Amino acid sequence: MNFVFFSPHFPATGAEFCDRLRKAGATVLGIGDAPYDSLSGKLKDALAEYYRIADMEDYDRTFRAMGHFIHQWGRVDRFESLNEHWLDLEAGIRTDFNIEGIRLDYVQNIKKKSRMRAAFRKAGVNVIAQRKTSERSGAMEFIRKTGYPVVVKPDSGAGAAHTYKISNAAELDEFFRIKPPGMSFVMEEFIDGLVVTYDGLVDRDGEIVFAASTKYDDSIMDVVNKNKHMSYTCRPEMPPEVEEAGRKIVKAFALKERFFHIELFETKDGRIVALEVNIRPPGAWMTDAINYSFDIDIYAEWANMAVKNATCGPHKGRYFTAYASRKDHIAYLHDHADVLAAHADKIMRHNAIEPVFSRAMGNYAYQMRSTDPQALRDAVAYIHALKG
Repeated sequence: MNFVFFSPHFPATGAEFCDRLRKAGATVLGIGDAPYDSLSGKLKDALAEYYRIADMEDYDRTFRAMGHFIHQWGRVDRFESLNEHWLDLEAGIRTDFNIEGIRLDYVQNIKKKSRMRAAFRKAGVNVIAQRKTSERSGAMEFIRKTGYPVVVKPDSGAGAAHTYKISNAAELDEFFRIKPPGMSFVMEEFIDGLVVTYDGLVDRDGEIVFAASTKYDDSIMDVVNKNKHMSYTCRPEMPPEVEEAGRKIVKAFALKERFFHIELFETKDGRIVALEVNIRPPGAWMTDAINYSFDIDIYAEWANMAVKNATCGPHKGRYFTAYASRKDHIAYLHDHADVLAAHADKIMRHNAIEPVFSRAMGNYAYQMRSTDPQALRDAVAYIHALKG
């Protein structure tokens, strides 16, 4: 298999995916904008060839890079980035070069939140009341039906950027003041609950070959907008209602040979409500959380599925894995040395976060695992304890 990995250098997990592709037997070809000498040793070892382009947003440059690879290596079998930012470019390249995977005629179904809702209804899962609009009049019509608070977010986009909770008319006016010109957005009813995920792998036949679930401790919208720290826990066992909803959604979107990262609300009254679907690995160190919780190599499982349509499962969860971040502007009671001394028996990883991800993920983070979920709750509370 000739596998072109777009942007293998960013984010850093690209090196892990490329390394496992090579070990699974693929010829891995990279396209990126970073100088070759700046690539990690692991990534250089994984790549059979690296083609540098000056502007990764320039489709023509990527098209020419593909032409070079085909001339040098023959037919390209797969083109992936595992990064939501490049969905349109990926689909265009696959369409133009007749490469297996999601094409242009489908990409909007998994990019636009307004289209996701139709698939959620098809899946038979609970959905959020929603309206797509770009005007204040449409927003007011929706609010008259649902009342405040509401949540607004871009119809197309990943993460919590430009996502706000609006509780009154003054906040609605402020949203329209700061809203980027021409941005189409969806307005949704506010759900009082926390986000849980359904993350995993689906093979070429559409069969789910691995799945795990993580629960956040706070609203990611609040983490980003209020510049707060963040924590979550990956669980060794999945609540059956989360698995049922997740499986239905994967089937409704007809996903094949992909990672999936499905976000759901778990409401205070116990309902599971579909939020959005992403055809990529989960972020915020969640791939590592899966590895720690299940004692597996999810990078290798994905590569073996992509190259051989085979995985080593089934896998049984053994640990709870927690993530706890810190923000530089917050005064914490316990310093870094205190944290290491108090919880060294549970800490699997700790390091600074790349600045581009720090608004959501924090400036520094700790990842811990234990068979005792309360011990992890205590550790997260210790890390987040504030002075005064």
